Amino acid sequence: MPLTSRPLRKLGFLTIGLFDETDPGRGHESTLQLIELGEHLGFDSAWVRHRHLQYGISSPVAVLAAATQRTRRIALGTAVTPLGWENPLRLAEDLATVDVLSGGRLNPGVSVGPPMFYDRVKDALYPDTANAEDFGYGRVERLLDLVRGEPAADSSGREGFEVFSERVQPHSPGLVRRMWYGGGSLRSARWAGEHGMNLLTSSVVKAEGPGDEPAEFAAIQLSHIRAFRAAHPDGEDARVSQGLVVIPTDSASSEQRARYERYAAERLPRTAAPQGPARMMFAPDLVGTSEVIAERLRAHVAFREVDEVAFALPFTFEREDYEQILTDIASKLAPALGWRPRA
Repeated sequence: MPLTSRPLRKLGFLTIGLFDETDPGRGHESTLQLIELGEHLGFDSAWVRHRHLQYGISSPVAVLAAATQRTRRIALGTAVTPLGWENPLRLAEDLATVDVLSGGRLNPGVSVGPPMFYDRVKDALYPDTANAEDFGYGRVERLLDLVRGEPAADSSGREGFEVFSERVQPHSPGLVRRMWYGGGSLRSARWAGEHGMNLLTSSVVKAEGPGDEPAEFAAIQLSHIRAFRAAHPDGEDARVSQGLVVIPTDSASSEQRARYERYAAERLPRTAAPQGPARMMFAPDLVGTSEVIAERLRAHVAFREVDEVAFALPFTFEREDYEQILTDIASKLAPALGWRPRA
C-alpha cells in the first residue's frame, strides 16, 4: 500500500521574508539564502508571499529576479500576488522577464479581491479611479491573456528608429501553463479549473454552507480540490499544491521545540470554528517529529489528494530555526511521505 493515494512528488516551501525596518537588506538577503539552501537540500520549489505596507517582502518578483541568478534548478513562485495591487500589463512584463532570467522556472500565484484595508490605501493606490476599479476574476483573465501573448496594443512594427510589438515583451511561451490561482473557496476553485490554471490551496479555507453545519478543515479543502479538478481540462492530472504549516522537531534543540509548541498553541484556538463574517477556517499547525507529522498528514483527506506541497514556514522565527525546519523537512519528513529529490 502506498503511503498516500498520491505519493508526494514535488516538495516546496513558502516564506514571508520578514525584515527589520532599519536594516531591510539583511532580511532580504536572508530570504535569498533560504532559497539557496532549499535548492541545496533538494526542494523542488520555493515560494514567497506579498506583504504590502508591512515589514515583509513587498516585491516578490524583484526578490525572485535576484534568486534566479543565485540558483539553477529550483522553481520560484509567488503565493500569492494579490492582483488588486497590480496593473496586469505591467505585471505580465515583470513575470515574463523573470521567467526568461530563470530559464523557465517561475510559477506565479495570484488572487483577486480588493486590497486589504482598501479604504486606507485607495487614495495612494488608485487616486483617480478608486471607485471604478474592478477587483474580480476579470483581472486574472487580463493577466492570463497578456502572458499568453494576446495583443496588448492595436499595432506593431517600426516607427522611426524604434520597433514596437503588439504583445508583451519578452514573451515566455511556457509561462501561462505555470500560472497558479490561490483559492480558498469553492467558487474560486471551480473558476481556476475552468480557466486551466493550477490551484494553490493553503492553511486557510472558507467554511461554506449553513452556519449551523459542522465545519471540518480537511473535508472543506478536499471539496475544493475535487471541484477544481472536475472543472479543469486536465481532470485528475490538474496540478494542486497544498500549503499547510509544518514544523518538524527532529533536530531541534529543547529551546526550539518549546518555542515551536508555544507558537502552535497560541494559534490553535482559531482553528476550532469558522472565524469572522467570511467564516474563514484555519488548519492547525503541525508540530512534532517527522514521524508524527507524516502520520497526521496521511490521515488528512485533502493531503491524500495532492502530490505537491509548499509547506509554509511560520512567521517571526529566526534564520537558524528556518534552516533546521527546512533540513528536517527535506531529510526526514518528505522522504517519510515518499518524496525523493531529483538527481
